[in-house]
Amino acid sequence: MKLERLMAITILLLNRKRVQAQELASQLEVSLRTIYRDLDSLGQAGIPIVSYTGMEGGYEIMDSFRLDRQLLSFDELSTLSTALRGLDSTKAYARSNMDLLLSKVGAMVAQAEQGRTGEGDRIQIDFTPWKNSEEDQSRYNLLRQAVDGRMLIRFNYTSRTGDEQAREVEPMTLVLKNYAWYLHGYCRLRNDYRIFKLTRIRELALLNETFTRRPDSLAELNDRWTAPETSGAVEGFPVTLQFKASVAVSVMDRFDEKEIERLPDGQLIVRTSFLSEHWLIRNVLHYMADVIVLEPAYIAAEVRQAALAIARQYDPLDKE
Repeated sequence: MKLERLMAITILLLNRKRVQAQELASQLEVSLRTIYRDLDSLGQAGIPIVSYTGMEGGYEIMDSFRLDRQLLSFDELSTLSTALRGLDSTKAYARSNMDLLLSKVGAMVAQAEQGRTGEGDRIQIDFTPWKNSEEDQSRYNLLRQAVDGRMLIRFNYTSRTGDEQAREVEPMTLVLKNYAWYLHGYCRLRNDYRIFKLTRIRELALLNETFTRRPDSLAELNDRWTAPETSGAVEGFPVTLQFKASVAVSVMDRFDEKEIERLPDGQLIVRTSFLSEHWLIRNVLHYMADVIVLEPAYIAAEVRQAALAIARQYDPLDKE
């Protein structure tokens, strides 16, 4: 623990012009006395830490010790930082690990250019889907555990045609495509490789059985790829919708499982939210006659008026 704390202190000092002992103690959740001992240990190890007194006092590392900026240019470091933050948005790695890595990259920026680091915000890479819930993250974490441990998994999966079957799969690789996660795996039901979209996986369970990873490469698995559908409802404006069974697959792709209620006849009730009324109406019209707005009533009326307006555009009498 002490070694990790010493590394954290070093990274903080490399990233900052000057840091007060109390701030270090608060961030690392230790006493001031411990911080003073750690700073003394770093000094004995050869790291040139300078202390300053007064209101603007604190601790900093001498400029001569900072990493040579010629290793990477500022623009190269900014590009690297932007790429890492884009990877961080996928939540593919633990936040603590990514924060430490980003801090190390920040430490490579020379002190004279520390004020320019905000320029990297001009370009951002964000793979976070509009529909991003704790359930999605939990499903992903469980699958990653299965991939890393080569553990057999079982789940119910809904195909593009709406058929749901129990699958027993050897998970191979998790892939992010078009803002959605997919699983490459060997399906023991089909005796072949398959690609499964995570939003269509239900009742996922890890089995007490491991498997020997098959030799096929990721490139070979990607050759089986088919383009996914576009998805993405945006949270904000509440609504209750009733969908026909014929569009069940599209509904599963677009909405969280916890938002969906399945009726005995195959129809689906969805209680969700959208960014605005305009966005909501556009999405409802996308499903044409396969959806009904149950609540709120005034939105149902607006959808009806929008549908009538569309119909009038095809009325021959209005074109004369």
